[in-house]
Amino acid sequence: MPELPEVETVARSLRPQLVGRRFGASVVSWKRTLGGLTEAAFAQAIEGARVSAVGRRAKWIVIDLERGRERAGSVCVHLRMTGRLQIDAEGEPPGPWERVRVALDDGRQLRFVDPRKFGRVRFAEDSASVLGELGPEPLGDEFTLEWFEEALRARRRQLKPLLLDQTFIAGLGNIYVDETLHRAGLHPLARAERLRGAQVAALRKAIRAVLTAAIEREGSSFDSFYRTPEGRPGSYQHLFRVYGREGEPCRHCRTLIRRFVVGQRGTFICPKCQPKRRQ
Repeated sequence: MPELPEVETVARSLRPQLVGRRFGASVVSWKRTLGGLTEAAFAQAIEGARVSAVGRRAKWIVIDLERGRERAGSVCVHLRMTGRLQIDAEGEPPGPWERVRVALDDGRQLRFVDPRKFGRVRFAEDSASVLGELGPEPLGDEFTLEWFEEALRARRRQLKPLLLDQTFIAGLGNIYVDETLHRAGLHPLARAERLRGAQVAALRKAIRAVLTAAIEREGSSFDSFYRTPEGRPGSYQHLFRVYGREGEPCRHCRTLIRRFVVGQRGTFICPKCQPKRRQ
């Protein structure tokens, strides 16, 4: 599933192409993509609206709309496992996995393509009704060391499941949690409330460093699904320290990477760099 770096890459790519454009007619080929909204209601909500901003919240792409300089709701897109947003030239025929198509006022088409049909394209008058109770953005100003220390102390949970909880921190997923924990030298089963000050600081620094580096490389592509809107794969997978590297040597200490399951998620660690300590 695309995580924060991949979704941020998509938002940054779409922003200069969409801001200022007006939405035209839409075609919905898989109604469940709209999350319960009818095709007619979706069309009425967006047709003629101008795109005022394209951003990201957690793992959602948020396309803000306006009419006559007044806010006119948002289109919120969750890529899930295999979703992809792309802008095609006028007249480009739809592919077999197109789920939603929206005409743009310059003749191009915004398409949501999703082979497995898990993704969602939601319209909301207020995006907060779709985004729910999300935690702070790990690259935002609200993700301070003081907040992080207090928030960890207040949760009596294992570290990896907590970091994957979108109501705790927004946007982290399985890949980047594993990479972050290795960089911070912390075991996934460590108790969050028992981390010491230096460990908390190292974890926060690692989260921001990993996400920033991944965004710079346009995310990670280790299968055929994730591509930027221009069709490029990300390249951060070439820098993975542990994720997907079971049986390979740790890039830091040469110990073989191990895989086990935490909360039904495949988890990769270096046993030497991330020892499991009694707490």
